[in-house]
Amino acid sequence: MEGSLQRAGSGGATAAPERDLAIDLARFVCLVLVVVGHCMMASPVLHPDGTVTTENTLGEQDWFEPVIWIFMVMPLFFVAGGITGLQSWRRMVARGGTVYEFAQTRLLRLIRPASALLAVMFVGLWGALLLGVDPQVVELMASGAGMPLWFLAAYLAAQLNIPLLAQLHQRAPWLTLGGLAALVIAVDCFRGAMPLFAYVNMLFLWCAVQQLGFFMADGYLARLSNSLLVGLILASNLLLLVLTGLGLYRDNMLVNLNPPNFCLLLLGVSQAATLQLFRPALDRIASVHWILAIVTLVGRRAMTIYLWHLPLLAAMAGLLLLTDFPKPASATAEWWWSRPLVLLGVSVLLLPAIALFGRLEERPTAAAHSRGRPPAAVVTSAVVVFIPVVDAAFNGLTLTLLGGGAACFTLAVLLLGRVPARVPEPLPAPSLSANLEP
Repeated sequence: MEGSLQRAGSGGATAAPERDLAIDLARFVCLVLVVVGHCMMASPVLHPDGTVTTENTLGEQDWFEPVIWIFMVMPLFFVAGGITGLQSWRRMVARGGTVYEFAQTRLLRLIRPASALLAVMFVGLWGALLLGVDPQVVELMASGAGMPLWFLAAYLAAQLNIPLLAQLHQRAPWLTLGGLAALVIAVDCFRGAMPLFAYVNMLFLWCAVQQLGFFMADGYLARLSNSLLVGLILASNLLLLVLTGLGLYRDNMLVNLNPPNFCLLLLGVSQAATLQLFRPALDRIASVHWILAIVTLVGRRAMTIYLWHLPLLAAMAGLLLLTDFPKPASATAEWWWSRPLVLLGVSVLLLPAIALFGRLEERPTAAAHSRGRPPAAVVTSAVVVFIPVVDAAFNGLTLTLLGGGAACFTLAVLLLGRVPARVPEPLPAPSLSANLEP
């Protein structure tokens, strides 16, 4: 989801962009797992009385709970975001950039693709209503298709806090991580009495996991031996087993994801150590020519794929409900055998979406002599973006909110304008290569 790292060449000029192949490959695998997982979960059902419900078939399988411990990859997304975000912030500071310019860049990179998605969904679902589709089906499609937006909100909130967290990390890295972990646990202690308060961990938890990426970016984990990394993996999972075994947390990581809790931080520790342990192998695998070509191609449009795959899956499922196409009952053998066809259908539908909206992931850059946007415009755009997102988190995504969100995101894009280009300065090579915005 990020750009590429530019290293200073020996001659004093900035060299051509390089990639951190291990991070690229890890993100690619995570994205594939998310898309495949959603295709195996969503199962809308049309009942004889005309009502429509949706079932999470995969999540309802008893054997899936231990499996999701391995395949819950959201923490790894934020670990990678911490690596790339910290390096991007440091490079921007070295070039004379400001907190507001960093926020402007991050906001544009994420909300431009999302604004197009919300607008298309709003127009498409209103069109479905006008064509006589049952409003219940339309609302169900809106709520299901909007599920990826929680990640966008959490990721954006964590990224916008990078300048502050980077300063704290530089002064006291362990104290900062410990403080964030303590805040996560404190919020968890009130989740029973005040359920809505638990959603504060959408900020604290993911910032804490992102902080693990800071440690990787600074080479802390690289200095650990393989045996210590294995010990860290075992210790974090053992503590997770104890906490869930005592009943303090659920052992279902899908439940622990919304709202997120301390279990996700322990998974993040395990996944960060695992990533470091297998980094040499990942580098070798990603260096294979055909694998590198696929990873690079998908990586350039990763946000578009992530945002669009679930709305397209919901649209495809909704249309099939209106036809006589065979619809096997959830969790039956026929249903499981139909999943490859569903995945193929979503992949085919993603191609035109990528072709039409993929370029929105590219950062709009003005001329080098252009002035940056006023701080008030950047702050206002952030507020405008989070208003519909917070509403959707608490009340669910409705068709009305979908239209309001599209308007808010479009307004934010207009407020942010273009990011002024800066003449790159020679920089020393960092300790860890990462995929950063140039």
